[in-house]
Amino acid sequence: LRCRCRRWGGLVQPGRFLRLSCVGYGFTLDRYAIGWFRQAPGKEREGVSCISSRGGTMDIKDSVKGRFTISRDNAKNTVYLQMNGLKPEDTAVYTCGAYYGSCGSGIRFWGKGTQVTVSS
Repeated sequence: LRCRCRRWGGLVQPGRFLRLSCVGYGFTLDRYAIGWFRQAPGKEREGVSCISSRGGTMDIKDSVKGRFTISRDNAKNTVYLQMNGLKPEDTAVYTCGAYYGSCGSGIRFWGKGTQVTVSS
């Protein structure tokens, strides 16, 4: 798994948006529930959102509800995290993971993280 940030180095001003991509290399993602996680400096990693293999979504983190949207495009072997209305407290290293089973069941594969910095 690999996370990509389709913006300039992941630095964005408050209130702006960013879309992260989780791409499967060497295997297909459509069999897996995929979660997005983040870890801010000095804090533990936390779950942000999850999408089942069938496309059902779950917002794990209350603070991102209404702002972040997880989706998947199995034809592109990619899961996205659309992040709107970004806040400085969203600054963290974001990574994706493929679960063994359903959302919350335990991570089988971890992607490499990508830094997202929200700052003016």
